[in-house]
Amino acid sequence: MERKENLYGVFENLLKIKNECSYEIFSECGISDITVKQIEYLKTIDEHGKLTFTGLAQITKNSKPTITEMINKFVKMECAYREKSAEDGRIYYICLTEKGQMIARSEKYALMKLIERISDVLEATEMETLIRILKKIK
Repeated sequence: MERKENLYGVFENLLKIKNECSYEIFSECGISDITVKQIEYLKTIDEHGKLTFTGLAQITKNSKPTITEMINKFVKMECAYREKSAEDGRIYYICLTEKGQMIARSEKYALMKLIERISDVLEATEMETLIRILKKIK
């Protein structure tokens, strides 16, 4: 039981560090009150590249008015912008700004910062051991 409690404490600390790294990224972007749902929308746009409002509505299973409202918020936050289609002037694409991309990729960046902190304190053999141990978890 003591081992599990120790492991719990270790993982709790790792998650705390990762969350601190995420907060640093959001602070760099000047955003402190973004929701998990908003981050998920940004991640979806980032993963699919340019999306139309209809495309994002279909992927997220939301109405176009809901998507429009969310994108308007992103534009005000300077996370996204609308780009008119060159082929059809009636169509607009949702594109992320650099800030929007940074937020969309914040989880990845936070994990990379955590990994940097781990690698700064572990020797090469310890790092190899940690990787070998963690690969066992499925």
